[in-house]
Amino acid sequence: MGSTMDKAKGMGNEAMGNVKQGVGKATGSDKMQVEGKAQELKGEAQQAKGEIKDSVKKAGNL
Repeated sequence: MGSTMDKAKGMGNEAMGNVKQGVGKATGSDKMQVEGKAQELKGEAQQAKGEIKDSVKKAGNL
């Protein structure tokens, strides 16, 4: 998967995680809040992976 795709998927996961956390807070569901936080962190990791791929690609072009 390319860096752009990693970043896009990461943003999507991060956004959905935030939504889940909000729904969990609104409904009093601790489980939903935890799932949302986990998905948010997964998204952040995916975005970081994309950034690393970009850095490696740029370093290879020097």
